[in-house]
Amino acid sequence: MTLEGEVEFDEVYIVAEHKGNPEAVSKKGRKGRRNRLKGARGRSTLEKEKPPIFGMIQRTGQVVIQMLANIRQVTIKPLIKSTVLPGTLVYTDEYSIYFRLEEWGYSHKSVNHGAGEYARDEDGDGFHEVHVNTMEGFWSLLRPHRGISQEKLPFYPGFFEFAHNVGKRGKTLLHSLVEVLVK
Repeated sequence: MTLEGEVEFDEVYIVAEHKGNPEAVSKKGRKGRRNRLKGARGRSTLEKEKPPIFGMIQRTGQVVIQMLANIRQVTIKPLIKSTVLPGTLVYTDEYSIYFRLEEWGYSHKSVNHGAGEYARDEDGDGFHEVHVNTMEGFWSLLRPHRGISQEKLPFYPGFFEFAHNVGKRGKTLLHSLVEVLVK
């Protein structure tokens, strides 16, 4: 699948636990859920039992999401290069992993969530075109499913990607299903 035009990138971190399996004990001997929800500082990784999921969504189009071991430039660059056409306008937040997008051949605009900016009107037409709200809205599909079983977590991104793309593709449902199953 190739994304082009205007595309948003964002990442989300999902708690992976041994849900419904009380005999399974964390390798790390972690504290109970209530204490763990306070969270450690910094970005999480697959090893920290809160794997990152990287998402790319074409505005009014398809979505591609991928669970990764970590979110770093070296990790996301091959995924971006194989999925997004060069010259595409990419919208992100101010996370530093996106600083090299222009070097990689993409136009890039970002919003600064840390400064309270979530959308910006750059051309004065009253429409706030610089945002990542489309991708963040997609993540809201995953939010009710926090605390997903570690064993089943790899299947969730594929399911939500499929469910979104089916609605956008319509008649090509069978092709989408085969594509997800092959993944």
